[in-house]
Amino acid sequence: MSRRPPRMSKRTLEQWLSEYSVSHQNLINKKIHWLCVPTIFVSLLGMGMSLSVWFTLVLSALVLLFYMRLSTPLFLAMGMFILICLSVMTLLPWGFKVWAGVFVVAWIGQFIGHKIEGKKPSFFEDLQFLLIGPAWVANSLMGNKNNS
Repeated sequence: MSRRPPRMSKRTLEQWLSEYSVSHQNLINKKIHWLCVPTIFVSLLGMGMSLSVWFTLVLSALVLLFYMRLSTPLFLAMGMFILICLSVMTLLPWGFKVWAGVFVVAWIGQFIGHKIEGKKPSFFEDLQFLLIGPAWVANSLMGNKNNS
């Protein structure tokens, strides 16, 4: 009887980051991702805030639950990041169209990075990697070395 790999939802943070890092080895692609991943995350919050503050808060809470399950330091870091972003957004007069434009430009950057890398984006394999990208950047900023 063959042993099945762990379900995606049962992976540890280290397993997620290790798999994510496989398609993020090229230094140029890494730098693009360090810029574009947070930009995409922020633009999603901005688009959400321009449509429904409550929906954005509920969705943010669900995202934070995902991070809390993986790592308390990651949960705290992402919680602070989301809180800062949402606070700043209340001061910005930007609407949905501006945030959508930022979102599109950042995704173009991501796909350029993956073209340089020669590998397809991780989320083509599992949509949960869309939440691992920000964790990968945060993990790097927190000084952890799992991003090689």
